[in-house]
Amino acid sequence: MAGPEFSIKKKLKVLIADDVQETRRNTRLMLATIDNVEVVAIAANGVQAVQLAKEHHPDIVLLDINMPEMDGLTAYREIVKIHPETGCIIISAEKDTTTLRNAISIGVQDYLIKPFTVDELETAINRVHILVDQARQKLVQAEQLRTRNEAYLKQLADEYSKARRTDDQAMEVFERLSEYPQCEGRWLQTLAMIYVVRQKWGKLRVLAEKIEQRTK
Repeated sequence: MAGPEFSIKKKLKVLIADDVQETRRNTRLMLATIDNVEVVAIAANGVQAVQLAKEHHPDIVLLDINMPEMDGLTAYREIVKIHPETGCIIISAEKDTTTLRNAISIGVQDYLIKPFTVDELETAINRVHILVDQARQKLVQAEQLRTRNEAYLKQLADEYSKARRTDDQAMEVFERLSEYPQCEGRWLQTLAMIYVVRQKWGKLRVLAEKIEQRTK
């Protein structure tokens, strides 16, 4: 007889960054009361926050707006370069319209004013969690679409290569394939041949530069 099945919900990984020790401590204690949340790292400044985000890949970062070495907004800009789907809640001692506007412009999803309550923190966490999930789903869908498109282009490229086609449609297919970072060398060579046949010398120079950059 099979045992009972358990559904284990993955915990939401959170990073805290604040230069005030008491705030870091209080925030961690509040997060401990929220189900399915795990504090994976705590930073005392923006530089530490970026480094710890690289190591722990948090789902959400709580960043104080004013920190030594690197402020919260700058830190978040650096973090999303590494992990684009990371959510962010900015923490500030005062509600400044300009800062809020700047935060929104770089993708920050929520904003908390100190001192904040457990309920306010939990509401922000839940709201950002939903947005992070939506962003991740879009990334997955975009990657699936990219993979399907690439497979279709490769199928066409095989057909056109065997038929030795050099017309506009064939050139467009090989040009689109060449835009993929992992484009095979044979497709680039075929595109180069098409440019030579059609005397597209300007495009051939650009393609040659691209091939040279990839071989460095």
